[in-house]
Amino acid sequence: MLSCVHYHSQPYKKTRNDMFGALNRFISRLDSDGPSQSSRDGHGAFGFQVLRNKNADIAIEPWYDFVIGINGRQVDDPDPNLFATEIRNCAGSNVALTVWSAKGQRVRALHILVPTPSPTLGLTLQWTPLSSTEDVWHILDVIPDSPADAAGLLPYGDYIVGTPEGNVHGEAGLGELVEDFLSRTLRLHVYNHEYAVTRLVTITPSRSWGGNGALGCVLGFGALHRLPVPLTEPPAGPGETLFETARFSNEESRPLSANLQSYPPGNSLYQKTSNRSSDLLVPATLASPPPPQPMSSMSPGPPKTARKARKAVSPNSAFDEYFKEGEQKSKEEDFAPAAKNAPPPPPPKMGGPLPPSKSPAPDEDIDEPGP
Repeated sequence: MLSCVHYHSQPYKKTRNDMFGALNRFISRLDSDGPSQSSRDGHGAFGFQVLRNKNADIAIEPWYDFVIGINGRQVDDPDPNLFATEIRNCAGSNVALTVWSAKGQRVRALHILVPTPSPTLGLTLQWTPLSSTEDVWHILDVIPDSPADAAGLLPYGDYIVGTPEGNVHGEAGLGELVEDFLSRTLRLHVYNHEYAVTRLVTITPSRSWGGNGALGCVLGFGALHRLPVPLTEPPAGPGETLFETARFSNEESRPLSANLQSYPPGNSLYQKTSNRSSDLLVPATLASPPPPQPMSSMSPGPPKTARKARKAVSPNSAFDEYFKEGEQKSKEEDFAPAAKNAPPPPPPKMGGPLPPSKSPAPDEDIDEPGP
């Protein structure tokens, strides 16, 4: 983990970055399981990276654009003389360049007129692997009063794409560079996606600014944090591919899948019909079970016995029994008294006559004889 990443003050961001890291490792494992690195992107892993463009009429952006094809053929030779010869052969006419962009990993075709007096395009090219553009760090958050905040880095919109101090490779490359420039001025090339500009940012990494990390920002790295498509381009519609590829005339044909099985003729599930103009797919002849035998030829089964007549049951009787059972259980739980025990009479009302009582008559006074 990079030393410049700040996680302790916001725990939920650590969980989010852990999830991104696991997904990035999974995607990298899928890429490594591919047939070869040269065919992983569909158009080769190398190309001529544009370092400088002196011709303002050519819509090619330095550093982000790679020339991977010319006149319908893939550029698979790093010799720049062969590329320059092909350009000179197109003097006075148009040359077709296939350009791969690191912004969104898209491919586009450019038709450029090659002048006759000096058949050059005014481009400075370098044979570079396309994977070099994957070393990009996405600014996810900037801590206030940190070195990143003082340098003017913007969250979500800024991407660190390189540095004039040297080449930086891998996820830990930026962290190692920051450690080497502690308390010293560090220059970074930062691309902003919202404004589509690349600027040079000066930052001074430090561990004494009052927070965690040397930069004070949260960084994202990997397949989920690569450079997106510019906002000026229309978004991909439903059903469109996420990563475009280019096919060239000198490219070897590859099967759609390495796991496809070859079936002999006539054994496929679907076959084409040539006698129909619609040329639709119809099911092939499949093995069907034998037709059922007639009733007369079938062996007689066991003798049928007369069924006993069953008594019709009303559909409401089941509900009545269910309700009676529930009522009985409710009475038992409530300790309801039985109907044979009469309840005691209510208390008398205020001011009303007293109810007759059945108390026994008083004993008569009996004079006992004196002595």
